[in-house]
Parts: sequence; structure tokens; C-alpha cells
Amino acid sequence: MRTLSYINFALAAIFAACCFYQAVFAIVRLSGKRRRFQAQKLCRYAVLIAARNEQAVIGQLLDSIRKQEYPSELIDTYVVADNCTDSTAQVAASHGATVYQRQNKALVGKGYALSFLLGKLKEEHGEKRYDGYFVFDADNLLDPHYIAEMNKVFSSGHRVVTGYRNTKNFEDNWITAGYGLWFLRESEYLNRPRDTLNIGCAVSGTGFLFADSILSERGGWDWFCLTEDLEFTAEMVIQGEKIAYCGDAVLYDEQPSSFRQSIRQRSRWIKGYFQVIAEHGGDLLHTLAATGRFACYDMLMNTIPAAVLTVLSFLVNTVMFFVGMVSARQEMGLFAFSVISALVNSYGVLFLMGLMPLVTERKRIRCSTRKRVLYAFTFPLFVFTFGIAMLLAVFGNVEWKPIRHSVALSIGDLSDSSRK
Repeated sequence: MRTLSYINFALAAIFAACCFYQAVFAIVRLSGKRRRFQAQKLCRYAVLIAARNEQAVIGQLLDSIRKQEYPSELIDTYVVADNCTDSTAQVAASHGATVYQRQNKALVGKGYALSFLLGKLKEEHGEKRYDGYFVFDADNLLDPHYIAEMNKVFSSGHRVVTGYRNTKNFEDNWITAGYGLWFLRESEYLNRPRDTLNIGCAVSGTGFLFADSILSERGGWDWFCLTEDLEFTAEMVIQGEKIAYCGDAVLYDEQPSSFRQSIRQRSRWIKGYFQVIAEHGGDLLHTLAATGRFACYDMLMNTIPAAVLTVLSFLVNTVMFFVGMVSARQEMGLFAFSVISALVNSYGVLFLMGLMPLVTERKRIRCSTRKRVLYAFTFPLFVFTFGIAMLLAVFGNVEWKPIRHSVALSIGDLSDSSRK
């Protein structure tokens, strides 16, 4: 059983060595350094929204787009009601969006819906020349300055820009708070330092902007895996395109509050990670070797080590448990000590990871002080449950399924709540 202690220590050491650079990112973030931009021109944008049975929330998103402090004549909003069985299309149309309906049960997923929608724009609105395209999910809400702030970065020459992702139902329970801290950390402790150091950021699902020239070069939208955002990011990294970050462009989205939905969603993410690595991992390694581009290393470290080491650790500890029960029961105390030590050490690191954004972003988090304290301690538990999602992704049958959204708040509701 001492061997198990050595193995767990070695796995932890490998993971720490791979991800040590993120401690440097944290120092950069805490230093307060950031890039600032001024608008060079007012660009014309198309907003793309893929929605499946989102009649409860899509109206609020469209209202928040209409109320942007940016010239309305420079924003056109398009919605694809994708395999809908409710009134999503009608609600979207009544809130001013141009709506297309798509029914395709074979090609399922956001990537296919976006490709369909962009095809319709080219076919029916080809005379309109857009500088860039925003991508949102139907449950999103935009701060009134969102597009103006994103335009500052985009018009300064960056062809892909991602924003600050906040959570509109952070306070619901430990699961939604876990998601909230996860995305706040990604925004401020990964993307902001990446941008400050001019490494290149990562797109995270929703709330990003890309140039029309990227579509022209690719011949359309060409990213269709379960995590099309990660696939898009990987290709941008390989091509040397540096994704910029705009921390003043605040977007809110709704997170799953049920454990079952959460595990299902995160297992899809992890399965998507595997797909991206299978498809683009070789190119990332080749580009890293040929150019030394740190963004390639960053991309690889944010996908491979966590997946491989988590599964490997689970398998090793499971095997050693059964070996101990059969042939070395007198050493099961060492087994328990090794596992508990690994869990305690991991909990401490994850607690610190969650605590930093909880403290620095506290003014932007819609949550009582009492619950914030509680959620600092539950964040490591949320991250631990990625292990369940990981096992489901590896050994289960993971498919794209919609996440039900029902938090029908307006951006005004969020602003009123934050002032209380």
C-alpha cells in the first residue's frame, strides 16, 4: 500500500507541474494589470442565437440586446429555433428578431444550428455586410454596455473576442454557485492573464464575437463537435489567431440547478474535450514543437492532464483497494491514509481557486454574504463531481441534449438585486 501513496504523490506532482503556470496567471490577475482599448470605429454586427425550446427566457435576452447603448441600426438579431416543440420562434419574432426554424434530428447540436443560421444569412441577407458576429445562448442577458465594450476591442484589430461570463442564478444552490465560480475564474484568472500576457484566450460556450473574415477563410461555420467552442478555440490557436478578452463586457447566463442535469452537461463537455484532442491534439503538439507557441501548451494542459490523471487515479485506487481487501487487509490503514491525504490536499487547492474569484469579483456576484461563505467551501465538492462526469464520458453513452432554462429575469432585475 505504500506503493499507492507513491503513485498518488507522483500523479499529484505531475498535475501540479503541468498547471503551475496558472499560479503565475493568478499573480498577474491579482496585480491588477490589464489591457485597455478605445473604439476605432463603430462596426456592424449580426447577433446569432441558437435556441431549442427556450420560450421562457429568450424574450429577456432579446430585450437586453435591443436596449444596448450602441447604435441599433448597426445590430441585426437572428434566431434559429432548432428542433423546437414550443413557442420559441413566435416569442423571438415578437421581440424583434429575424427567426428561422430548423428541424433536423440527425445533425443535432449548436454547431449545426449555427451553420444553418449563417447559411440563411448568406442566402437571404447577402447584401448586408457584417464586420462580425456575436454568438449567444437563449438564456443569456447582456449588460447595457456589452456590445459597446466588445466593439472597443474588436475594432482595435482583434478578430475574435470573448467577454466576462457571470451567472444570473448564482445563489440558487451549491451547484449553480460552483458553475458561477468556475466561469468567473475562467474569465478573470485564465482569460484576463492570457490577454495581459498576449498569449491568447479561450472561447467559453457563449458570449463571444468573431470576424466575418474568419468565415470567409473557412467557407462558413465548420465546428460541429459536442464542444464546438473548444474546437473553435483549438483551431484559432493552431492558426496563430489570438483571442482577446474584454472584462468590461458582462454577460449573465443560467446554470443547471439539478445535480443530474449538471452531470449530464459536464459529461458532454468532457466528451467534447476528448473529441477535440482526438481531432486537433496532434496539430497542437506539432505547432507547439514548431513554433513554441505557449497558447498550444495552455490549450493542451486545460484538456489532457485533468482527464487522463483523474481516470488513471480512479483506476489505480480502485485496483489497489480490491488488492488490499484480498491480500493485504492489514495495510488498509495506509490505503485510507493515502486516499484521505490526496483528497484533503486537493480540497485545499480547489478551495483557494474558488476563494480568489469569490473575493475579487464579490461586487459582481448576486449572492448574500452568508451564502458566499458557504459556497467557498462547497466549490471543491463541485469540482470533485467532475470525476463522476468524467467516468460517464469515458464509459457511458454521451449525446447532446438541451438544458432546460426557466430563470426569466431581465437585466433590470439583476441590476436592482445587485444594489440591495
